[in-house]
Amino acid sequence: MNKRVEILTELLAAEGYRLTAARQVIAETMINSGGHYSADELVDLVHQRTPGVGRMTVYRTLDLFCKLGLARPFYQGTGAARYALMDAGHHHHLVCSSCGQIIEVDDCFLGSIKAKRIADRFNFEVQGHLLEFYGHCEKCRS
Repeated sequence: MNKRVEILTELLAAEGYRLTAARQVIAETMINSGGHYSADELVDLVHQRTPGVGRMTVYRTLDLFCKLGLARPFYQGTGAARYALMDAGHHHHLVCSSCGQIIEVDDCFLGSIKAKRIADRFNFEVQGHLLEFYGHCEKCRS
């Protein structure tokens, strides 16, 4: 089991849930796919690995992950939500407004100090964040 799946397992357990075989396959698929997928695309990817995991199991698992803050939906004008894992507590994107390319950024630009300042200002408990920068990728600029 890789480190990110171990983290998800711990976070699930802390909320009273266990990592079932189906949840593990779904989490591993999200981690290993390296992208951001709609629920239907994730169902297809999971079925390629483990055909026995049902569509509704994938949907329910996505709902659970979102409820627990382990994943977040985001929208980029396509109408369908795409999902990103939030096991690190944050997730960042560069989004090309021309071609729709999404570049994942590992660095956290906010940091805990700025997040605390924002939380204090609005008397808000921050549990994580999803940050997107919009612009034009190198290919679209040339």
